[in-house]
Amino acid sequence: MDSALTLFVAILAAAMFFAPAKGWNYGTATFYGGSDGSGTMGGACGYGNLYQAGYGTNTAALSSVLFNDGAACGQCYLIMCDSNASPWCKGGAAVTITATNLCPPNWAQPSNRGGWCNPPRPHFDMAQPAWERIGVYKAGIIPVLYQQVTCWREGGIRITIGGSTFFQLVRFSNVAGSGSIRSVSVKGTKTGWIALNRNWGANWQCNSALVGQELSFQVTSTGGQTLYINGVVPEWWQFGMVFPSNYNFYY
Repeated sequence: MDSALTLFVAILAAAMFFAPAKGWNYGTATFYGGSDGSGTMGGACGYGNLYQAGYGTNTAALSSVLFNDGAACGQCYLIMCDSNASPWCKGGAAVTITATNLCPPNWAQPSNRGGWCNPPRPHFDMAQPAWERIGVYKAGIIPVLYQQVTCWREGGIRITIGGSTFFQLVRFSNVAGSGSIRSVSVKGTKTGWIALNRNWGANWQCNSALVGQELSFQVTSTGGQTLYINGVVPEWWQFGMVFPSNYNFYY
């Protein structure tokens, strides 16, 4: 380990003895995806093109302790470099990111020497454009203070229908408020309300035949707000289509 990394680990370890200000938590952050963020598209939440999903490049892959098996997909975090623990911070700067991916553990590396996403570490592998708003590129990794915050979006929730005739995967993006979804039900013109199960990331699964039916959704955020989005998907929908709504969460 080079001298700069040795110094960083020592400073970070010392800083952890002191409690952060109320509402803030200690973590670390690296970056990936290139200077234009193009390498961050896709990811374990399943959003695909992050611009089309409403998230852009202010995004991050979360370590598993934060990712929570996909339940954190879409959540927002305010992150600032901890200038008390590192000389590589951009003073006074902060950035709000959206969770769009998983940073998996690297069991071949110790958690303080390369295994930054190993449990139980809270770590953000941020899109490079977002990371460079708070840290100096040369550092590579910085200590941060973070807290979950309300997500603000332009427009309503976007609903994407995937799958096949007897198997639908419904993805919700551009989600405001708490940013993430606790539960989903769907109602076709020929069905009652059907509860969906989380399949992976931000994708919810339905095993009923819904092709050719107008679809309505009951969606509850992790903040506890429930929306009824009636008739948002017309009966002529096809797999792969995206349907914007006029509804979004406040919390």
